[in-house]
Amino acid sequence: MGCFECCIKCLGGVPYASLVATILCFSGVALFCGCGHVALTGTVTILETHFSKVTSDHAMLTDVIQLMQYVIYGIASFFFLYGIILLAEGFYTTSAVKELHSEFKTTICGRCISGMFVFLTYILGVAWLGVFGFSAVPVFLFYNMWSTCAAMKSPMANLTNIDSICVDVRQYGIIPWNATPGKACGSTLGDICNTSEFYLSYHLYIVACAGAGATVIALLIYMMATTYNFAVLKFKSREDCCTKF
Repeated sequence: MGCFECCIKCLGGVPYASLVATILCFSGVALFCGCGHVALTGTVTILETHFSKVTSDHAMLTDVIQLMQYVIYGIASFFFLYGIILLAEGFYTTSAVKELHSEFKTTICGRCISGMFVFLTYILGVAWLGVFGFSAVPVFLFYNMWSTCAAMKSPMANLTNIDSICVDVRQYGIIPWNATPGKACGSTLGDICNTSEFYLSYHLYIVACAGAGATVIALLIYMMATTYNFAVLKFKSREDCCTKF
């Protein structure tokens, strides 16, 4: 067998679905965790500077954001390991790999592990759908503020008193109602929208939301790949049983 034939045969053993899902999962989790972490820090800065100048008013929110940032570290570490494990599982349960290793035998333990990955990936996919929906909330809040600022600057608005246009973040439950000032109006609101913290946080939240969406897609691909691998293992085990008689 020549070198070219060996390369073709080896490439035939690559689980391309799991490989694509792994790359997409790593990219999505990296975008979500990295951009989300920085965006949360920028959000705290905006709130402390413009909406809640008394530390005790947003102390709980600060603690929650710090907790979320620690959770982000855990998510990044977990999915780095989980993606590698699923990719390795894909290599060893692909039908192409079985063709390369004719002595490949399935065991009850192997089938149980494959079934566990199917179940766990399904649970993670459902969980990340929730994460994707949750990550869209700050995008919605920042978009409302940005659209309000854009409306004030629009020459078609024909506003006589821009100070009557306000954004009150207390209505979203982010800070308590007794927080001061709690809202920004007119030129103050326009100045907030022009800050680098607002611009950066808004776009980072968008990227983080896109990263969460990419992770959901990656987990869907993983689910299809692991389900297929589990079905092949079941078929192989029946085939082994039949050949014994």
